[in-house]
Amino acid sequence: MKRYIAEAIGTFALVFCGTAAIVINDFTGGGVTHPGVAITFGLIVMCMIYAFGDISGAHINPAVTIAFAYAKKFPWKEVPAYVISQLSGAFIASAVLLYLFPDSETLGATLPQIDLLRVFILELLLSFFLMLVIINVSTGSKEIGVTAGIAVGGIVMLEAMFAGPITGASMNPARSVAPAVMSWNLDGLWLYIVAPIIGCLLAVMSCKLVKSEQCCETPSH
Repeated sequence: MKRYIAEAIGTFALVFCGTAAIVINDFTGGGVTHPGVAITFGLIVMCMIYAFGDISGAHINPAVTIAFAYAKKFPWKEVPAYVISQLSGAFIASAVLLYLFPDSETLGATLPQIDLLRVFILELLLSFFLMLVIINVSTGSKEIGVTAGIAVGGIVMLEAMFAGPITGASMNPARSVAPAVMSWNLDGLWLYIVAPIIGCLLAVMSCKLVKSEQCCETPSH
């Protein structure tokens, strides 16, 4: 139960801080700026890894949890509970943000700015790069020292920096589903669920080709 609570809190923090940065940026007419939004996402991911990495692994992302299970670094039977915990934290975050900023039309939802096929491909690649970093700096349920937080937070910030204006740089179904449903902006929502999962699974496949003994082994702990 502690792991599930950790995942819920971690995802709450990610979605609240990240989408709040977007909403407040709109509210203030650009006071946060796009780089500020990207940095916010990167830093909150890094902080949550340091806070909960040794408890739940700080997946805070259903696509990452599914990919870890596929890589045999996480038990499949735990996946539903993790995903439910992550979605619960995300929805609570969006609900709080809706209360704070009821006039916001999107609540920081990820909305496609170009045609859906290109957004799908871009989100898939972003998720691929994210999982590629994650699986090479983690052991599945526990993160490795300081490198995991810096590396994962860094890749999230990097991808949000250049892809955010076009796709929202979601890479995370929970991050996209909650604000989209709470603000009823469902345009292209399916791709923000499917693309991250496929991208993360492809990253595991590529890792198996390069480092099979590390990507496929079940962690001893």
